[in-house]
Amino acid sequence: MGEGEITRPSSKRKLKEFVKTFLNIDIPSRKICDGHSSPLDYLWHSFSADFGKKRKGNADCVVWANRAGGKTELAAIATLLDLVFKPNCQIRILGGSGEQAKRLYDYLTGYLNLGFKEFLDGPARKESCKFMNGSSVEVITQSATAVRGQHIHKLRCDEVELFSDDVFAAAKFTTQSTFDLTAAMELISTMHRPYGLMQQCVSSAVERKIPIFKWCIWEVVEKCRGRKCVVCPLHRDCQGKAKRADGYLKIDDLITAMRRSSRSAWESEMLCTKPSLENAVFDNFDTEIHVREIDYDPNLPVFLALDFGFINPFVCLWIQVDKDNTVRVIDEYYHSRVTIDNHAYQIKMLTPGGIRNAGGVFCDPAGAGTNDITGTSAVKELKDLGITAKFRSSGILEGIDLIRKSLCSADGKNHLFINRRCQKLIEAMMCYHYPESQSGGKELPLKDGIYDHPIDALRYFFVNYKQRSRKAVYRSY
Repeated sequence: MGEGEITRPSSKRKLKEFVKTFLNIDIPSRKICDGHSSPLDYLWHSFSADFGKKRKGNADCVVWANRAGGKTELAAIATLLDLVFKPNCQIRILGGSGEQAKRLYDYLTGYLNLGFKEFLDGPARKESCKFMNGSSVEVITQSATAVRGQHIHKLRCDEVELFSDDVFAAAKFTTQSTFDLTAAMELISTMHRPYGLMQQCVSSAVERKIPIFKWCIWEVVEKCRGRKCVVCPLHRDCQGKAKRADGYLKIDDLITAMRRSSRSAWESEMLCTKPSLENAVFDNFDTEIHVREIDYDPNLPVFLALDFGFINPFVCLWIQVDKDNTVRVIDEYYHSRVTIDNHAYQIKMLTPGGIRNAGGVFCDPAGAGTNDITGTSAVKELKDLGITAKFRSSGILEGIDLIRKSLCSADGKNHLFINRRCQKLIEAMMCYHYPESQSGGKELPLKDGIYDHPIDALRYFFVNYKQRSRKAVYRSY
């Protein structure tokens, strides 16, 4: 196959045909589930980013897909396409482990044997190869030292969930665009845990409007033919989806995998509906139940719950409790590196009905401690600014238990609901977790500096409101 014998695919359909013709791989191209993409959507995004008149500043993306969803193989195909059709394109492969990166590179070298070797500039080496058009690819090891110093066009990060934080932090600064090539950092993984790195990547992508390509088994399963849904073990989740599919995963293999796994693992690893809640503190928190549109009710008092911070975020929650003792979190404030006077101004402006009419302001007892530099305390500063905060000392587990009971009491009723706009609190409720390994003592959640602050504010509300209902005397400064 000579260079003149291949033409760059100019559309998504032609890209599918090209891969089918030259690699004998039929990439699934149908979106089956609501909000999902097809594997072909990802490949077209990656390939087309460097062509056309409407090139964007970067081509970053997140790929969230199921186990056996073809993620690694697709990343290898994307790499081959970049090497062949994009002269001088510099690509690096970074896996969650050395074995993972090797798998991706092995796929790539396998494709070279299908007629693409003549494009090489010398033999393919164990972890790198160069093309005659100046493009190259290299596998880099999972270490911050190896990642730093790289200046490349494309970085494909496979199984991001397994990355260490320092390596991931270093990887963010490696990609650079040139005149004719668009920089891209592609984050590819299954989401195993609600508090893991992939969860953070997805949340960040939503905020930054980075494309997320998500698919599950129904986008990659083979078309179902001749099976009766009512007796199929997959029917609970499938509901006929496989009859519209055009993938490659064998239905019998999926049935076997489902029978081997727990329901939690099946949902996270294969359905991509929610990550495993094995280490989650609030495993009974369900966004479909506990998150809704909640308006401010002028007939109910408003309570404020504060968690102090400067480098770590300062958090304020606005909460109401109705006659059925249902806790309603109606709004949140979440900011870092802002002084108390600025926080106080925002709190006053945002408090429905005015701060003077608030039912109470509850905070962290540590906020009453005197700062060695300022000679005052956060609680006293707030009081001088017209916000009197009250607090009660309590253990972390006491507050957690009260939140759990409110999420679902012994009679099965839900007494805690959170407004959809409280995104930081909602994310914290899903991601607040125990350490991976507990070494003796009480089981305390991890203070990770990310998810603990909104939860701390919510804890302060519950322990103080509970005490208030007993008509306790508060300490205030």
